[in-house]
Amino acid sequence: MRIFSYCRVSTTEQTTENQIIAIRQKGYEVSDSRVISETVSGSVEAMKRQKFKMLINHQLEAGDMLVVLKLDRLGRDNIDVQNTINFLTDKGIKVVCLDLPVVDLSSAEGKLMLQMFSAFAEFERNRIRERTKEGIERAKAQGKKLGRPEAHGTTLSVQVKKAEGLSQSQTADELGLGIATVKRHWNKSSCSNK
Repeated sequence: MRIFSYCRVSTTEQTTENQIIAIRQKGYEVSDSRVISETVSGSVEAMKRQKFKMLINHQLEAGDMLVVLKLDRLGRDNIDVQNTINFLTDKGIKVVCLDLPVVDLSSAEGKLMLQMFSAFAEFERNRIRERTKEGIERAKAQGKKLGRPEAHGTTLSVQVKKAEGLSQSQTADELGLGIATVKRHWNKSSCSNK
């Protein structure tokens, strides 16, 4: 069985060296040529991480093992992690994650644990949705105005530049604003009370 390891850090100031050491200390003999290291944000989906995608599509084969130190190496969120693990196990690849009580995620126990994680994540998402809705209803009941506050100063600045004959992109450059902001204020009246 060939053993591969995927190590990820978020910034160029960090190094994957500690992850590799930790994996080897747990008894997984991964040759240097099979250690894939990548610097990419954890907010990027697994299959949109360039080196991870190359590993999955071009190096791993049925019967191989993929070892990661932490679960977040396998995806951006719970759903992405589940999709990645299902994809790998369907290809016949054993998935091992060292920060969980059941390290073999492709085993029956590993799949059960992931299903429990998924249920907890779904419960939390629903609670957040409920609390957000309750908060909005409470704010409305108290007569609070919701949404983005009117940016009268920005509207006025944009209108002045428009009156001077500048284009939207020139106005954005002059005022240090994004083009979307300029477009939003381009045809507004500076004294509107919407």
